[in-house]
Amino acid sequence: MTEDSADAVVVGAGPNGLVAANLLADHGWDVLVLEAADQPGGGVRTAELIEPGFRNDVCSSFYPLAAVSPIIAGLGLDRYGLRWRHAPDVVAHVLPDDRCAVLSRDLDRTAASVATFSAADGDAWRAEFDFWCGIRDDLIDALFTPFPPVRAGAKLLRHQGVGELLRFLRMTLMPARAHTNERFAGEGARLLFAGNAFHADLGPGHAGSAVFGWLMGMVGQEAGFPVPEGGASAITDALVQRLTDRGGRIACGREVARVIVADGRALGVSDTDGGLVRARRAVLAAVPAPTLYLDMVGAEHLPHRFVQDVERFHWDDATVKVDWALSGPIPWRNPDAAGAGTLHLDHDLAALGHYSAELGGGTVPDNPFLIAGQMTTSDPSRSPAGTESAWAYTHVPRGHDWSGDKLRHFTDRVEAVIERHAPGFTTRIRGRSIYGPQDLEQHNHNLVEGAINAGSAAAHQQLIFRPVPSLGRADTPVDRLYLAGASAHPGGAVHGGPGANAARAALARNGLGGDLYHKVIDQAHSLLYR
Repeated sequence: MTEDSADAVVVGAGPNGLVAANLLADHGWDVLVLEAADQPGGGVRTAELIEPGFRNDVCSSFYPLAAVSPIIAGLGLDRYGLRWRHAPDVVAHVLPDDRCAVLSRDLDRTAASVATFSAADGDAWRAEFDFWCGIRDDLIDALFTPFPPVRAGAKLLRHQGVGELLRFLRMTLMPARAHTNERFAGEGARLLFAGNAFHADLGPGHAGSAVFGWLMGMVGQEAGFPVPEGGASAITDALVQRLTDRGGRIACGREVARVIVADGRALGVSDTDGGLVRARRAVLAAVPAPTLYLDMVGAEHLPHRFVQDVERFHWDDATVKVDWALSGPIPWRNPDAAGAGTLHLDHDLAALGHYSAELGGGTVPDNPFLIAGQMTTSDPSRSPAGTESAWAYTHVPRGHDWSGDKLRHFTDRVEAVIERHAPGFTTRIRGRSIYGPQDLEQHNHNLVEGAINAGSAAAHQQLIFRPVPSLGRADTPVDRLYLAGASAHPGGAVHGGPGANAARAALARNGLGGDLYHKVIDQAHSLLYR
């Protein structure tokens, strides 16, 4: 049996765990990160999955929220080798008839593209971006701080006024279909919002899908959907190097089985081999909420009502992802698709609504909506000159068996969608790698049945409802235990928010007034779960 100790034990070396560990190390804490896999990174890794020279991002690939995150910016990862690269265009939404709505970092190009669907929409898009520019800094501050964002909210109120702020809050609750019908006359701009909302598993009729589509659209307009030069692993490598430079330690291949709790306080963790690590100040868990509370902590250490809420936690849809090594660029029929790093294929608004309904009803879609990436188009280092490293993923219902031929036949259906819009695509496939929901979970235990958002992004599971009706903070009912994964506010994507919030909470608990901080949090939990 091994035994170790640290000021803070961080469970999970994905981006949120590494962000949390870095921020604690910045304050002089001795930090030990325990990772079940044989290498750090979680869903932020790169590998030659198919053949040498083709670098495939195993899970996440494009990082718009990292590009605007003050947390990521504050870490100075460029000093550790991180370089961002951009495709000529950000997103192309390809309709069934091959028309494209193009989102570009060039505002004129985006406005001209949506205006081909309705002349008025060019100016309407510019108006949305003007509003974004006016609200951007305050909104981002609000997004990446614990809820409620008192200071950032006060700034929003002061700068926007009551009327504009109420109109914005109304939009945050709206379905994308309703919001875009109010703002745009043509389908192009509407699809850029609705397609982007599906990055957060929200269909055009879901409450809250409007703000996700709007946010991704405006971030894409400003900062693009950048990729790290050389692959997603560049983000992980930079975070790891920064941490180790500050004395932090990472132990891979060491899976945490339990959080050790006594008298309502987290004392450390035990691993699957029986090894113990004592946490002198805090345990931060960058794992899904049900994994932490039901498996690692155990219901006996938690309020009964809290356990009931965790058992009602809603996962996002499952995922199927395919990577390809291609002998050449994808031969799109419409050249407007060729320069986009990210593509949405090939649904109009009606089809997006139908696809969402199929997922909600547990039906595997006959015509899947694809989110795809052209990685060499975005970063030429991803594959040999003249070739393309590409991928696509689509959401599927949870609870289905995706073994063997079922997964291969569904992959053929995915490839057929691309072939319809790029005749000759399948003849350029040199090899492919397929990940079904169970494969994704095996690769990264946090991707439970291929849930890439660590829980539904629907309105009933955001802010103070994420992951359960609570405080919207990283604190848990167990003292000195903090939820640092994407199940916590502000949710999925690589921006460091959950990890940073957990680190801030741990520092607050252990700083001046720490006992008072604990009493306030403990009293709040008592009121919620008595």
